[in-house]
Order: sequence, then structure tokens, then C-alpha cells
Amino acid sequence: MKNLDLFSVGTEQDALETAPLAERMRPQSLSDYIGQTHLTGEGTLLFRAIREDKLFSMIFWGPPGSGKTTLARLLASETKTTFVSFSAVLSGVKEIRSVIDDARNLWEAKKQKTILFVDEIHRFNKAQQDAFLPHVESGLITLIGATTENPSFEVIAPLLSRTRVLLLTPFTEEDLMTILKRALTDRQRGLGKWNIQMDEEAIRSIVRLSDGDARTAMNNLEAVASMVQSLPEDERVITAKFAGEALLKKSLLFDKDGEEHYNLISAFHKSMRGSDPDATLYWLGRMLMAGEDPMYILRRMIRFASEDIGNADPHALMLAMAAQQAFHFIGLPEGELAIAQAAVYLATAPKSNSLYAGYGQTKDLIHKTGYLPVPLHIRNAPTRLMKELDYGKDYKYAHDYEGAFVSQDYLPDKLQGKILYHPTDAGFEKILKERVENWRRRKNTGAKKE
Repeated sequence: MKNLDLFSVGTEQDALETAPLAERMRPQSLSDYIGQTHLTGEGTLLFRAIREDKLFSMIFWGPPGSGKTTLARLLASETKTTFVSFSAVLSGVKEIRSVIDDARNLWEAKKQKTILFVDEIHRFNKAQQDAFLPHVESGLITLIGATTENPSFEVIAPLLSRTRVLLLTPFTEEDLMTILKRALTDRQRGLGKWNIQMDEEAIRSIVRLSDGDARTAMNNLEAVASMVQSLPEDERVITAKFAGEALLKKSLLFDKDGEEHYNLISAFHKSMRGSDPDATLYWLGRMLMAGEDPMYILRRMIRFASEDIGNADPHALMLAMAAQQAFHFIGLPEGELAIAQAAVYLATAPKSNSLYAGYGQTKDLIHKTGYLPVPLHIRNAPTRLMKELDYGKDYKYAHDYEGAFVSQDYLPDKLQGKILYHPTDAGFEKILKERVENWRRRKNTGAKKE
């Protein structure tokens, strides 16, 4: 396997000596690859494709540091292919065409296949992604894209249909323990020549600060090791306490512009909907500690109060608005408590989506029926002409009738009898249900004037 990098500089030896630990310790063969056994384990689709030298175009979707680039390189080394890589951040259609020309020449001269690895493929626009299509379809190149974003939203449908999306998951703590121990003892590519002493708990403390990200774990190990490398050999000892203090604090997995942003707010919303105050507080804390805009969270809570609680507890909306006002008045960090109070209230309030469903059905109905005219009897009649045209004629003033209710139609003629609001038996909405059902019965039988 010949490895071509469009942006490499210097010799491989130079790169090995100056590269970060994470780069130096990349596995050299698939047998050395740790984790993602659901993709690389014996009997898997990828395992069979490698064994039969029949790789297919694919997109690796996974969080940062989950081994996407490493796995792509290893696939090329395990098969009879040339590996070409470039980043979508630095490349465009011109570079794509150059790679395609090289791949065509290589195939015509040596019948050598080419794997084209595109890091951050989601950054390519539609035209750039379109440039791959005919060559992926013809088999001239085997495309391997890597992305941290959901391919359903970021990769064009024609390209998705010609590739398989393979999901990479964060590394487990045990996988990262194995990876770090290997880096710590490897004398050729790792830190072994420094004879640094670390006990199990010290390594595990670094692992816990890495959130399943192998690159972060390696960078953290290298950072801590660099602080003791210049000490006498018998003092090169890293304890869990030392590692924790050196790395300051855990960086929570969060990306305001990426998928994790939506994952966390989704978990928060669904925990409130599921009436789980413990999970609600946890996901709220995750977002606030990671730097999410509190006003964004509050806006979602206000929406939730109407969407998932509605009239089952009318106070929910008032409390959500009060929390927004309280936070606006107090700010961080004290204002977080007002958010937490409202979030727990929303989680423990009775739930009803009748209002949400009813309004959604209303919009659908309007789209289907168009703008039907307002019945004449409930139109306003401020002028003589309007009165002559029967605006407001025969309108029944509700307060003139028992219980301020009279049997009268308010919907357009074509929609008479249409029911859009279906209250439930949850919380206060049970009372509303009794009222509405009583009014509907009286309407059907005809209310009597006092």
C-alpha cells in the first residue's frame, strides 16, 4: 500500500520525531487497532470486505477521537490499494479532479485501486460532493469520508445512496486504558524511553478526563508526561492527584454548533416529558456547565410548558416565564437555581399535548381548506353599510344566557361540528374537559335563553 498525503512535508522520520504522541502511536496494522469491534471484529461486514479485498465506499460517522482516520489508513494497508487523503477544509474541486486523474492513471498503468479518504467531508458543499459521484459509481475510487456530523443532514442524498454509513462510538474506558498503557511503554514511538511511572489510578484519571476521545487521552498523557520528563529518573512519577491538577478539570463533551448540542437539549426535553426530575437536573447541569446559553434553555422550557403540559397545569407556563425573568435579573451563577427550579416543576407537572396536537391539526386544516369567510353573524359591524349587509345580524350575546353560554356556531359554515381541541384527564385539563364536553352537549341540544 502506497500512502500519499497531499499536504505532507519532510521525511517520514522527521514526522515521527516531531509529531504529537497521538500521531506517532497510530496502529500499524488492523490487529493492533483497539476498539470498534462492531466494525472490525471477525465476521463483520468490514472484516469480510478486507479479507476478500472488496472494500466499498463508506462514511465513518463518529465523535472526535474515535479512530476514523486511523481505521481508514489501516483499511488501505490491509488491502491492495493506494491511499490518498486530504481535508475538506483545505481542498476543493480542483484537488478532487487531480486525485481522480491520478487514480485513473494508476488504474490504467498498474490496475491499482485508490482509496480516497476525505476528512470532514461534511464541509464540502453540494457541488464538491457531486464531483465524487461518477467516480464512486464507476468504482474508480473507493471513497471513505469521515464526519462528526450526522450524514443525513450534511451529505447529499446521491452520495449517501452510493456509500454505507458506519457508526464509530467513543472508546470505552478499558480501550483507552489499553491505548495509554501501550503509549507509555512503547520505547520506539511512545514514551517508554522516559521510564515514567504511573499507577493504574493515575492512568484511569486521564481516561476519565477524555470522554471516550483517544486523541484527547493521548494529548492529556503527553501533556502530563512533559511535566516530569526533565526530572531525575527516580522522580518521574505521575499520581492521579498530579494528573488531575495538571489537566485542571474535565472538558465536558459539548459542541454548540454540532450534533451534541442537539443531543443534550433533546435529552433534557425528553427527560422533562418523561417526568424524570433527576435526569432533567442532570442534563440541565451538563448544558450549563458546558457553557450553553441559559436563555436558549429557557426558551426551550417555555415552549415545553405549552407543548407538553399545556392546560394540564397552566402555572407551568407562568413559572417558566418567571424563571426567564429571574435569570435575566440575577444572571450567572445565582440565576441557574431559578432555571433548575422551573425545570423540576416542568418535569413533575401533569402532562398533556392536547393543545400542541390541536393547534397542529388546526394549521393542517387551514392549509387544506384555505381562508374560509367569517360567518356574517359574528362579524363586526361598525358602519351602517355593514349592518345593511347583515354583518352581526342574529348574533347572540353570551352573557345574556345562563352560564354565559348559548348554542351558536362560530366556525366557518364548511367546518361546522369540527372538533380540534381534545382535553385529557390530566391535572387541571380534566376540569376543562368537563366544561368543554358540557358546552358541546348543550350546543347540540340548543341552549335556552334566560
